[in-house]
Amino acid sequence: MSKSDEAVIQCDGIWKVFGAGAERAIQSIKDGSLSKIDIRDKLDCVVGVRNASFSVARGEIFCIMGLSGSGKSTLIRHINRLIEPTDGAVYIEGRNVNAMGARELRQLRAEKIGMVFQNMALMPHRNVRDNVAFALEVRGTPEAKRRDVARRAIEAVELSGWDLKYPDELSGGMQQRVGLARAIAADPTILLMDEPFSALDPLIRRQLQGKFMELSAELHKTTVFITHDLDEAIRIGDRIAIMKDGVLVQVGTPEEIVTSPADDYVAQFVSGISKLDLVTAAKVMQNIDQYRKANPTFDQAGCPVARVDDKLNTLVDLSIGTDSPILVKSDDQTLGVVTKDALLRGIQGRGEGMSSARGMN
Repeated sequence: MSKSDEAVIQCDGIWKVFGAGAERAIQSIKDGSLSKIDIRDKLDCVVGVRNASFSVARGEIFCIMGLSGSGKSTLIRHINRLIEPTDGAVYIEGRNVNAMGARELRQLRAEKIGMVFQNMALMPHRNVRDNVAFALEVRGTPEAKRRDVARRAIEAVELSGWDLKYPDELSGGMQQRVGLARAIAADPTILLMDEPFSALDPLIRRQLQGKFMELSAELHKTTVFITHDLDEAIRIGDRIAIMKDGVLVQVGTPEEIVTSPADDYVAQFVSGISKLDLVTAAKVMQNIDQYRKANPTFDQAGCPVARVDDKLNTLVDLSIGTDSPILVKSDDQTLGVVTKDALLRGIQGRGEGMSSARGMN
């Protein structure tokens, strides 16, 4: 986990099988007697999520990426128990969500979890301010306070001056901003975001991604973000989970996903992703002792210097105009070197220490 060792969300072995024979279907999958297709044809069941386990640290943005029908939206709805798992458990700050009674669950949804959908479902008869303040109104927050909170949330998403407008007077991108402001105003610990920007034009979508990232860093919200777009997942996520046919195929940082794909399926996804702003010097460098052994006359005087976490784009800039290798340092210690050949291989996805996974050529 990238932000903290504390798991705010913990999903343990989540299964969701739709159909009357769900328990038999799970057992048949576990013992290998039936495939997913067999489950559908012989037991009349559909496997939505299969034994999914992951945790999300406080303040982390955890992206679940998959194509339509992969099970990602089904999985996220288990976190606030909009869907009951067939098997497995969800814990929020150590509390078992599946064991909660109706009152406790309502409190969790109202105070701890905010959800932002692709369709914002704004109330057409309420203006922007009253849509944003709705959760506070439900809680019984005094009018003056909820208007103040709504005003600050509207400012945060750059919609000042639109407070008294109605949803049908707003563009699609502005409606998405209202939905985000509504979630912020409720001040939940956790944000669940199910493809919130996918229906928007590319430019507006990128602008909202940037705004969301700014707000997330400022407000330190723990977020599970669903998307079918790997570029979006890589830009937003601290970690990414790739989902296929209800299974979490791989979980890792964007760099890990791109440079070390777990299988051909993931490799196909990442094959077109630029490594320039993603892969670090640490991933492509050669150990300094090994390099000196192979190059006994090496003199590091005049070599450009990079940090271990500098990206390939920075290394490209450093390599221009010199034939010397780049020294990679942590504090004052030289850990390795990056030659031009290693840099070019890194851009291709085949640098020192990087996976030569199938599909990354």
